[in-house]
Amino acid sequence: MVRNEDAFTGLEAAIVLIAFIVVAAVFSYVMLGAGFFATGEAQRSVQTGVAQASSNLELSGPVIVAASNTDDEVAEISFFLRLAAGGASVDMKKVTFTVSTKDEMKTYGYTDVTPTWYANGAEQSTTDQNNMLEKFELVKITIPVDDLTNAIGRNERFTVEVKPDIGAALPINRVAPPDLVKGNNYEVY
Repeated sequence: MVRNEDAFTGLEAAIVLIAFIVVAAVFSYVMLGAGFFATGEAQRSVQTGVAQASSNLELSGPVIVAASNTDDEVAEISFFLRLAAGGASVDMKKVTFTVSTKDEMKTYGYTDVTPTWYANGAEQSTTDQNNMLEKFELVKITIPVDDLTNAIGRNERFTVEVKPDIGAALPINRVAPPDLVKGNNYEVY
C-alpha cells in the first residue's frame, strides 16, 4: 500500500481561503444586520417610553372653584390647559378628567365638561374648533362637580387628574377655600 502524501496545491489553498472568506462575510453581514435591528428597536422603545412617561399637557394659570347655591360646597372647578414645551398635539375628545376627594372618585369625559378655546389670546368659536389642543392654544376646562354624592366642602382637599390618551396624567391637587359664598369664584393653590 502506497500512501498519497502530496500537499495542497496553490489552487486548492485558494479555494479553501475563498470559502472561509465567503462564510465569514455572510456571518458578519447577518451579525451586523441583527445588531442594527436591535439598535433600532431599542431606540424606538426609548422614544415610546419617553413619550408615554412625559405629559403633553400642563396647567396654565390658577385653578378656580365656584361656590354652589348652598354656600358651603364647590359647584364647579375650572382651569386652563396648554401643551407642554415640545409636546405633541392632544385630541381633547380622548382626554378624561377624574375628580377625587377623600370619600369619592368620579370620571368625566370630554362631553361632560365645558371647554372654552383660546388661540393667540382670543376666545375662539366652538363651531370651528377641531378639538385638538395645539401650539399657541389654550383650553379652559370647567367641570361641574355639584353632581358628586359627597360634595367638595370648605377646606376639603380634592384632586383633578387629567388623563390624555397618550402620555402621563397631569394631577392637580388643591384645597377648597374656607369661605365659600354662593355666586363667588375663588382661586385655589
